Amino acid sequence: MEIGIHAVGFSMAGNLRDFVEAKVSKLVRFDDDIESADVYLKLGNDQEERKVAEVKLQLRGDVLFAEKPGASFEEATDEAVEAVRRQLMKRKGKQRD
Repeated sequence: MEIGIHAVGFSMAGNLRDFVEAKVSKLVRFDDDIESADVYLKLGNDQEERKVAEVKLQLRGDVLFAEKPGASFEEATDEAVEAVRRQLMKRKGKQRD
């Protein structure tokens, strides 16, 4: 799986890149059809939830997307990856039916 990590409006530290890559790479355990993942980290407008993470998974014949805000990029990434994981599990359940 190819993973693209993009920082929008700021420069990203190496440890944040490593964190995001580690979280997203774990999604392969849930579905072998994942071809690539793109993660966009950006600053939001809201004072409370200023950090936003978007995760887009390209699967064979499908695209899954989640966007979640957080107090930190790590928190936002955790939430977005969890949302995409739930979508993967739901998709997998529908394929079995």
